[in-house]
Amino acid sequence: MSSDLSHLAAHMAQHLRDTLQPTVLDVIDESGAHAGHAGANGTGFGTHFRVRIASPLFDGKTRVARHRLVYDALQDFIAQGVHAIAIETL
Repeated sequence: MSSDLSHLAAHMAQHLRDTLQPTVLDVIDESGAHAGHAGANGTGFGTHFRVRIASPLFDGKTRVARHRLVYDALQDFIAQGVHAIAIETL
């Protein structure tokens, strides 16, 4: 994973594509809107994200199970400093 925080959303999106084969995917870095909040790093990038995703792997799964799949896929990013991920499964 690149250390360039401004490209972190693209890295997260590629990892989600590789892992969950989504049919719809948006990864939006909303860190700038969270300046001064817990977990903000002062750069305006790389800490708070919104993920909108649809995947055939979600078929028949509860909302909680779908969110767990997304969180599990992003664990390496979370371990390296992503503070918050808002997930919208479609």
